Amino acid sequence: MDHTLIKKILLSGKITLHGQFLRGSNYTFLARAESNEDQIEAVYKPARGEQPLWDFPASSLGKREAAAYEVCQYLGWDLIPPTVYRTKGLPLGAGSLQLFFHHDPQIHYFSLVESERPKLLQVCIFDCLVNNADRKGGHVLQDEDGHLWCIDQGLCFNEEDKLRTVIWDFAGQLIPGNLLTDISRLEQALERNTELTDILQDLLIPAEIGALRLRCLRMVSDPRLPIYDQSRRMVPYPPL
Repeated sequence: MDHTLIKKILLSGKITLHGQFLRGSNYTFLARAESNEDQIEAVYKPARGEQPLWDFPASSLGKREAAAYEVCQYLGWDLIPPTVYRTKGLPLGAGSLQLFFHHDPQIHYFSLVESERPKLLQVCIFDCLVNNADRKGGHVLQDEDGHLWCIDQGLCFNEEDKLRTVIWDFAGQLIPGNLLTDISRLEQALERNTELTDILQDLLIPAEIGALRLRCLRMVSDPRLPIYDQSRRMVPYPPL
């Protein structure tokens, strides 16, 4: 099932709750989305179930999840499952819906073997772009076909430098030219009024979109991943 159809089902399908994920600080539910003959499983995060944070606006994390997906799709990087922010027709009010994929919870960043770790380079670059403040090891999962997916992008797009991640395998390394081309294309789209900027304006404030563009420019002009700075906390807690 392609992303366009999945998003359509998430945005307009009937949503039924089937369980709750108990690990995590925010309310998160397993749901079924049904539209005509199509049905999929989804992760539903209602905005009113978010714990307040001092450095992120209230009830904004679900929108940031959807924004991260849209940016990732524009880059052409298949890292994030289809994700939308929906305001109507949900059991517990507005929130994010993300395609649920079946996976082995024992397989995550910390359990990846050495040969699988090169796949994480793109994840690291993406986290720097969106300023991810919470890349835990359990936020990188593998589906039944072996594809790596990133989940839980709620703490992204802050204007201030908030990068916190457990993935420092590529610290200081140069970013490959093909990925820099994607980043440059994203920056140009953010500079103009495009379909992407229209979407992001419904999910982020203008200053956050501007900060994203500046991070693109900095990455293109200095295409090297950051190194670990021991003067500040750059690893999330808990790490898994």
